[in-house]
Amino acid sequence: MQISVKDAQENLSQLLDRVESGEDILLTRDGTAVARIVSMRSDALPARGHAGQPSLEEIQARVRAKIDAFEETSAARSQDFLYDELGLPK
Repeated sequence: MQISVKDAQENLSQLLDRVESGEDILLTRDGTAVARIVSMRSDALPARGHAGQPSLEEIQARVRAKIDAFEETSAARSQDFLYDELGLPK
């Protein structure tokens, strides 16, 4: 279901009833989608993201990989490309 933010404010209780029954609600502002209301029940959450979006597990794996890569980088050498072999700015 798609509804404007203004209409959603006026009908929030009914919208929450629909979400609890498993329906997703897409909120729009001036015709542009700005948010989605989905159920918090684990059985109602999708295994994968909507419309090509990554799943939570995929996002967590990407974050772990970035943290691992960051931890392997030495801060003392991270800006070496800015200086020449004598240590002067390029």
